[in-house]
Amino acid sequence: MIDALDIDLAPVVAEQPDPVLFATVSGAHLYGFPSRDSDVDLRGVHLLPAADLVGLREPDETRSRMWLRDGVEMDLVTHDLRKFVRLMLRRNGYVLEQLLSPLVVHTTDAHRELTELAPGVLTSHHAHHYRGFANTQWRLFEKTGELKPLLYTFRVLLTGVHLLRSGEVQPHLPTLIGQVDAPGYLPELIAAKAEREHGDADVDHTRVAADVERLHGVLDEAQAASVLPDAPSAYDALHAFVVRTRLKS
Repeated sequence: MIDALDIDLAPVVAEQPDPVLFATVSGAHLYGFPSRDSDVDLRGVHLLPAADLVGLREPDETRSRMWLRDGVEMDLVTHDLRKFVRLMLRRNGYVLEQLLSPLVVHTTDAHRELTELAPGVLTSHHAHHYRGFANTQWRLFEKTGELKPLLYTFRVLLTGVHLLRSGEVQPHLPTLIGQVDAPGYLPELIAAKAEREHGDADVDHTRVAADVERLHGVLDEAQAASVLPDAPSAYDALHAFVVRTRLKS
């Protein structure tokens, strides 16, 4: 199997019908627990022409595509800039992780400017995003017994705690293990997932359930103690950025 991140992904960006402001790798590669058979989750922002937004037809604000490239499954999702920024302003940690991903496939000056504005959307209410995401993944784990949703559950809880304590978006689970009070068995689970994307979790359910409940409590405490503001401070700056970027195109 080819290492997914060794594939030249630049042609993927070049094939898109509208300019791409950035494209990054998200998913398991970003989170630090890819499997040998993991797909590549590409996420980014495209820029629609102004004419597409002022006419009668609904614009194609989100585009998604899945295909095989060099034997690796690719999953590409991009949002138009306006929609992406609106998601940023809705305490959506998922899009922030995409924007700030260090696994950059394509970047522009607009991408760099948007990353500089990102701290202005962080609020203490991002806890709701990570709490809800964790609950969804935990229900999936209880239904399937698979290791992947269990690791996602721990990953999002630890990311949320770290964000509320430090104001830093850190989605990489191996890094978080050293910074947040994480269960000691997580490195073993990461190693197990590296062998198989959809393998079952060989864990003590009672023990992991207790750890998940504990981390929910830690997230609640981090939210209560957080110095992050209640509302974004960058709304006006982001509005000006979207207008300027659109008109420049």
